[in-house]
Amino acid sequence: MKRKGLVNSLVVLLLIVLLAIIPFGKKQLEHPVIASNNDAELVGEINKLLTDPRVQGATTSVSIRQASNGEVIYSELGDTRVHPASVMKLFTGTAALETLGQDYRFQTEVYTDGKIKKGVLHGNLYLRGKGDPTVTNTVLTALASDLKGQGIHAINGNVYGDDTWYDDVRLSQDLNWSDEPYYTGSQVSALTFAPNGDYDAGTVIVEVNPERKAGKPGIVRMVPENNYMKIINKTETVAKKGDKNIAVERLHGSNTLVVSGTIPLTSKKTRTWASVWEPTDYTIRLFVNALQNQKITFASEPEMERGIVPKDATQLVMKQSMPLKDLFIPFMKLSNNGHGEVLVKEMGKAIGGTGSWDKGLAVMEGTLADFGVDTKTMLLRDGSGMSHKNLVTTNEVTKLLYIAQTKSWYPAFLDSLPVAGADERFIGGTLRKRMKGTAAEGNVLAKTGTLNGVTALSGYVTTKSNETLIFSVIVNNHLNDTTYEVLDQIAIALANYNPVRQ
Repeated sequence: MKRKGLVNSLVVLLLIVLLAIIPFGKKQLEHPVIASNNDAELVGEINKLLTDPRVQGATTSVSIRQASNGEVIYSELGDTRVHPASVMKLFTGTAALETLGQDYRFQTEVYTDGKIKKGVLHGNLYLRGKGDPTVTNTVLTALASDLKGQGIHAINGNVYGDDTWYDDVRLSQDLNWSDEPYYTGSQVSALTFAPNGDYDAGTVIVEVNPERKAGKPGIVRMVPENNYMKIINKTETVAKKGDKNIAVERLHGSNTLVVSGTIPLTSKKTRTWASVWEPTDYTIRLFVNALQNQKITFASEPEMERGIVPKDATQLVMKQSMPLKDLFIPFMKLSNNGHGEVLVKEMGKAIGGTGSWDKGLAVMEGTLADFGVDTKTMLLRDGSGMSHKNLVTTNEVTKLLYIAQTKSWYPAFLDSLPVAGADERFIGGTLRKRMKGTAAEGNVLAKTGTLNGVTALSGYVTTKSNETLIFSVIVNNHLNDTTYEVLDQIAIALANYNPVRQ
């Protein structure tokens, strides 16, 4: 009996202790932070920001390190796997810089299986793509001009496109069906075309201008002009004070673009990017247009199809892309999804021998492991972050950013990150309108990430004491479109911080 009474007393005592330490009321952080006494003030401020209603019920992972020695000074769910959205591009980008090199260039080549006689090419042309996402009208025009410079004024043959540098899988494994018609989900081909200097490969720009009279359809055109895509114009010009609301959607499995909505009488034109179904075929036709614009004629209407360059073909001309360090500006600043996927396939081709997602992701994972990143805590499914199956931890994100500082390519990598509050599009990038007028303006260089229910921000921040901190904040399963403001407040708190280091 005495033993039973003693056990009951111990149980009661244990319950009292537990009740004393279990918090009630406002939700508390689920895991302890890691910080020294020097950082207690910062810890308190971030803890307070994480009680914002917009992140309640969501999973918020935070990791902060000193850039000087890699010491973690704050970690909230830092080892919990979360979906990174476009923060995945940090992993893709660093792996590409390491394996391909910052001076790496893509190539586009033109071959023939025929001979040139008295200005006439008797044979076929082959346009061979090797993954260059920066092929624009300027590049195609230069290739055509160089052919004319070799004395070709007429072609008695056809034009084929060779895209076999990569496999023929056009879309990454987890891309949502609903994302596929839009530029954020463009198809990946080794032979592709970008409509302007943003280098959104595999897309076309749709421009809509108002007509002179209300009630009339808007004026719709494509950039570049082409006959590969078809427009269904469902737009309407409305009164000056009417709504400006234009939408462009490509019908699945086709190159029919449905353009709908309203545009006011005096409105400026709208510009919308749409993805192309089968960019290889699109590029072949644009190349033929470039040849004809150079007054190179064809003996008869040429076939314009995919075909492999024959082994005994002769290379006539070749163009190289900008170096990878320059491509990183539109890639990272504008968060270009297509570039992320091209880099995965290019790593697979250059290092693994096969231009596929499977091979490229294997190369990427091996490179990250060599860095010292714990890839066993991660799941890599694509290069852009569009997949909702990608998984990383914020502690590994900050570890990667710490390791990156030791690499020869780090200056180019750092220069490619969006800069908070910087107006210039190719400097501020996706952060150009955020954190303006705060201590973070110009002091936060970070990669953004956005998917449905996912918001992320990861990079470097300079504090008031001129110390560099590395941070990663990723929120999953939120329901509020302004959740990014909570992440901005954390970045601002870091920029305002004035730590005392011993």
